[in-house]
Amino acid sequence: MFATLERQSQQQPVIPRDLFGAIAELKQELNAVILAHYYQDPDLQDVADYIGDSLGLAQAAANTDADVIVFLGVHFMAETAKILNPHKQVLLPDLAAGCSLADSCPPDRFAAFKAAHPNHMVISYINCSAAIKAMSDVICTSANAVAIVKQVPANRPIIFAPDRNLGRYVMQQTGREMLLWQGSCMVHEIFSERKLVELKQKYPDAQIVAHPECEPNVLRHAEFIGSTTALLKYVQTSPCKSFIVVTEPGVIHQMQKASPGKQLIPAPPEHDCACNQCPHMRLNTLEKLYLAMKNRSPEIVMDEAIRQAALVPIQRMLDMSK
Repeated sequence: MFATLERQSQQQPVIPRDLFGAIAELKQELNAVILAHYYQDPDLQDVADYIGDSLGLAQAAANTDADVIVFLGVHFMAETAKILNPHKQVLLPDLAAGCSLADSCPPDRFAAFKAAHPNHMVISYINCSAAIKAMSDVICTSANAVAIVKQVPANRPIIFAPDRNLGRYVMQQTGREMLLWQGSCMVHEIFSERKLVELKQKYPDAQIVAHPECEPNVLRHAEFIGSTTALLKYVQTSPCKSFIVVTEPGVIHQMQKASPGKQLIPAPPEHDCACNQCPHMRLNTLEKLYLAMKNRSPEIVMDEAIRQAALVPIQRMLDMSK
């Protein structure tokens, strides 16, 4: 029994005490770039070379000259980096870091939905799998969705997938009718309108800023609605000194760094839990990042036919966003 326990302990990976230093050494050794989403834990944001929202991360992945891309985000984001960089190694510290919104749009069901509306142009939010991207005409993010839809000819019907809340918001902003796939983000649909109103009463001078993935009954209370990056910039430039932030609270780390004198209050979820934190994003840790770089695994791999098909609408988005 003791010998078995000893063998098991020997198999445990050795984690250096100075993880930041060890990661910096591996980054140089691998010629790696570390990309992180705003919803990651603060330590992971601080170790990254680039921090951004989905559009910014896609642009950074498209322009990097690194040999290895280490993605601190969720699976569809790392997939996007691989689609744009087929000859580079793309690492994701935890392959289980998925996305409830991407999962809400199964490829087989979406293929049938698309086939039932053959004349429609398919605009898919980047929060979807490579298989859904491959069935799309153009990809969008919350930062450019309105601009992308405005560029579509008025006589062309549109399918918008997979987020119904972002789709509804884009329809309001553009006046375009679109056929919406009924998907949603578990984090952004959990915010409580009742608790938000109560919080506003407690902090009457605070402005409510919200992400368009939120439910309409929450968005109607917001003074400003925008992508993660737009929210960050708004808080930084607004003369207001207090904000109620209605999105994944990871972004508050960058907001606080950019606006150290401002009060930033995370909006409460419906239940007494940390449900407004994305459980998938939070699967990545400093230890997993170190091990992924040391072992060069887990690695994102995908079918080349799907990659090539998915590249077309992503590249179209990047071209339309210049």
